[in-house]
Amino acid sequence: MAFLTEAANRGSISTGPYEIENSLKVERTNTEYLHRTVSSGGNAKVWCASMWIKRTELDGSQQFWQFLSSMTSNGSGGYSGWPTRIGFWYSTNGLWVDSRHGTGNARLTSRIFQRDTSAWYHIVVMQDTTQSTDTNRTKIYINGTLLLPADLDYDQYPAQNADTAMHVLNSRVAVGAQGDGSYPWSGYIADVHLLDGQTGKTPSDFAEYDEDSNIWIPKKYTGAYGTNGFHLKFEDSSNMGLDSSGNGNNLTSNNITAADQATDTPTNNFATMNPLHYTTKYTITEGSTRQNSSVNGWGTSAGSIGVSSGKWYFEIKTSDTNGYTTFGAIDADSLLNHIINGDAHAGDAPYGISYYGGNGGIITNGGYVSGTSFPSYNTQIMGCALDLDNNKIYFSKSGTYGNSGNPVTGANGISLPSGGSGTWFFSASAYSQPIDTNHGGYTVSTISSAASDANDYGTFEYAPPTGYYALCTKNLAEYG
Repeated sequence: MAFLTEAANRGSISTGPYEIENSLKVERTNTEYLHRTVSSGGNAKVWCASMWIKRTELDGSQQFWQFLSSMTSNGSGGYSGWPTRIGFWYSTNGLWVDSRHGTGNARLTSRIFQRDTSAWYHIVVMQDTTQSTDTNRTKIYINGTLLLPADLDYDQYPAQNADTAMHVLNSRVAVGAQGDGSYPWSGYIADVHLLDGQTGKTPSDFAEYDEDSNIWIPKKYTGAYGTNGFHLKFEDSSNMGLDSSGNGNNLTSNNITAADQATDTPTNNFATMNPLHYTTKYTITEGSTRQNSSVNGWGTSAGSIGVSSGKWYFEIKTSDTNGYTTFGAIDADSLLNHIINGDAHAGDAPYGISYYGGNGGIITNGGYVSGTSFPSYNTQIMGCALDLDNNKIYFSKSGTYGNSGNPVTGANGISLPSGGSGTWFFSASAYSQPIDTNHGGYTVSTISSAASDANDYGTFEYAPPTGYYALCTKNLAEYG
């Protein structure tokens, strides 16, 4: 049985015929975004945007986080006026949509997105200011559901026939930030469609309900895009702004490289570290894969997906030269009562177990496990193989398992603590040190070998042992 730390969004897994292979990871502290200057004016009154997003950071210090925006030119090479934008409002984390272009027309939803960073959301915004009824001029859909006026905190519609900043000649459209590059966003974004002047569209043009599970899943779009429309599939790591619509409206990268291509997508959602855990001692960045501990004391996080059966694989890398890091697994009972309350690492918990890098010791319930022998580590890539069918765990350094362990045969595995809920999460800890984690969907660490599991899921430095898999929804459906 799989367990997500929050209620799973309907876009978390797909079994349909349309597969999304890649997403783009953007990190606001690096000002990573894509942009394009409009060279031929289009329809500023009628447009539609569809995209899938997965949030990874919830820092309220930023006024906005923008994942799609357009800003008009002031005629001097700069950008001015009020932008048309889609993003999150900092004080409520609600979805914010601005329709305006120099005048005050905006709407802010009351939906709170900060409670589930483990799932993908499908967002569709339909703009048609030619409509006579004001509520028909801007429509917002979340996972196929139309947000009604009662769902909104702030509700001001554009005037009839008003122009927005979208598709205006010499305007600048951006994905992952505002049109001028300000207010960047952190998270994953996938299957981005922007349509120019196409009427009569609905969310069912881009997604549908799975007939077996009733989950809202992606669907191949087959309609037109209009003059300035584009489709971003992020399939070419050397050109992440490549337009797949056939229009050739490619976007230019700003601080985005091939390393920002991810396989964490709406059709195969990977576990990441959960930023909702105890966060006063660290921050989580880079697609919820880098944990930065900036104060003295242990900072611990756990993954966004827990499992109670099957065999799973996980990697970490630390720049620590002193060994002040641990990694392993923790049961849901200890996660809720121990780590989130700010205590040390998983090995200190009653139902947790950790490999301590300083001396190679294996720690559980605050004490060392006797009869184990592991090397200490620093700066290497470490692996963890979790066997929940036999309640064993194995740790590796640079691909070699310690204590003469063999996850495939079951030799010399370390027993997991008994008791607790039986639902386990991969965990990582650092004492005033950074640590990079990898569940397989994305890692900021450089991967040289690009090894995957037997189902060809995940990207790791070392291949998971035979019978062990990356922790993602495709594998969970088969083995979880």
